Amino acid sequence: MNTFEIKEDFLLNDEAFKIMSGAIHYFRVEPSDWYHSLYNLKALGFNTVETYVPWNLHEPKKGEFHFEGILDLERFLTLAQELGLYAIVRPSPYICAEWEFGGFPAWLLQAPLSIRRNETAYLEHVADYYDVLMKKIVPHQLANGGNILMIQIENEYGSFGEDKDYLRSIRDLMVERGITAPFFTSDGPWRATLRAGSMIEEDILVTGNFGSKAKENFASMQQFFDEHGKKWPLMCMEFWDGWFNRWKEPIIQRDPKELAEAVKEVLAQGSINLYMFHGGTNFGFMNGCSARGVIDLPQITSYDYGAPLDEQGNPTEKYFALYQMIHETYPELEQLEPLTKRSIEKNKIPLTDKVSLFETLETISQPLQSTYPQTMEALGQNTGYLLYRTMIERDADEERLRVIDGRDRSQVFLNQELQATQYQTEIGEDIHVAMPEAVNQLDVLIENMGRVNYGHKLFADTQKKGIRTGVMADLHFITNWQQYSLPLESCETVDYSRDWHPQQPSFYRYEFTLAEVGDCFIDLTKFGKGSVFVNQTNIGRFWEVGPTLSLYIPNGLLKVGNNEIEIFETEGTYQPEISLLKAPLYKEMREG
Repeated sequence: MNTFEIKEDFLLNDEAFKIMSGAIHYFRVEPSDWYHSLYNLKALGFNTVETYVPWNLHEPKKGEFHFEGILDLERFLTLAQELGLYAIVRPSPYICAEWEFGGFPAWLLQAPLSIRRNETAYLEHVADYYDVLMKKIVPHQLANGGNILMIQIENEYGSFGEDKDYLRSIRDLMVERGITAPFFTSDGPWRATLRAGSMIEEDILVTGNFGSKAKENFASMQQFFDEHGKKWPLMCMEFWDGWFNRWKEPIIQRDPKELAEAVKEVLAQGSINLYMFHGGTNFGFMNGCSARGVIDLPQITSYDYGAPLDEQGNPTEKYFALYQMIHETYPELEQLEPLTKRSIEKNKIPLTDKVSLFETLETISQPLQSTYPQTMEALGQNTGYLLYRTMIERDADEERLRVIDGRDRSQVFLNQELQATQYQTEIGEDIHVAMPEAVNQLDVLIENMGRVNYGHKLFADTQKKGIRTGVMADLHFITNWQQYSLPLESCETVDYSRDWHPQQPSFYRYEFTLAEVGDCFIDLTKFGKGSVFVNQTNIGRFWEVGPTLSLYIPNGLLKVGNNEIEIFETEGTYQPEISLLKAPLYKEMREG
């Protein structure tokens, strides 16, 4: 039986072991590509893969669990083991990861409770989740014949709180359900976060997260160890080899040679986990959001991250710079030729059908009636769009309307004609509309653009989506609303036999055949804002503001023969033809 211990060194079968790990999130990579990514990690000469576990995908509704397809954690771990890779698993309730709501399920917002605190109501939900999740993890521990070396208790908790009773509770929940692998915590490498987020007094390994200046950061960690009389190996649990990106901002880049030298500096003193090794994609509506003062800044669909493997999993300049550094510094390590997937292209795919959202609304959603508008969470919806509808009488030829306290993006229609588009900082401002009829139809389409994944706003009221207070005409709140939930997990019930009207949110269908499949990128340069569905799988959001102007389509979502792409577009912009490209497209943007 293999053994793993944490002494003055990491000991694997009683021998000193340097962890050389790379982060691959199974839920951000199409399952047919897992082997490709894991193989390339092994080919680099690394020995371990690290992954988070997203609670909100595994339990999207209370008591409803999913571990199939892209969520098959056990298959991912088994595949890694078959390739000779060990694993580090981070199943903490909170993952950050630039992921929708930091991994928390949105249904937690329905009840008055506090997250990441030692409070019974919250911990009971975690316990229910762990009842199911730990059964998937326990068999894969090293002591049980699997490949898991270590398990994380919480994630960067020192950047949120210092409730040690809470950390103990999370640990105990895992221990009670069979976790015997060594635990660790990971935080910023300075004293304040290490003190607040660690369990050093209970002999639980402390690791640090940083992306440069290894000597200084490890020195800070070592000083903290010395304060507590700990002789532990140093490990950077997240060495940021790139960075995430937000809409309207240029792509962040890092020099490959500089990165290789920085990684070399880490390895000279300790162990490493490259964050990310393969970033992948925020499929569907699972991108996270940065909190900035009164506004939130949503992140883009691509989670390329500037990682050693690009979004589709192919080696980059960073990969080969690291490969060369490892070869020169650790010549005893076995390295292999990395794998590269082929890409395909297909031009001039014709539009076959189109239909306006308002026309097919009743086929894709059933209305829920209420006196006042209800939030997305109150309606049991996690992500996507929500359409509010009511009828208003004409009190004057021109009326002043206001959407009060809505998140995140609002489009206001009167008699199905767009009157205003407003974002977080604009929602609540006056919208002056002409009232042509004695009674007029008012529609408000709200988009949830992503919940924050980090910081003090994690559980703030602002993370409830939709209209949280109401809509006003003149000086009064309007009543009698119908709400149409539009999670848009697929387009299966869209009725294309109905009418299409210009300048309305609409669905567009494109059909094509393929003689062979491969990775590709859909060109969205002539579209405004929305999401794309490939053979009924939502591959993510697009937005003309950039920096990305395309979306990645994994080969596993395509098939030989007939295929269809459907686009939900909210700005009234579309194209009679689309193209699939071999490489992604970016909008030219300048720093600052």
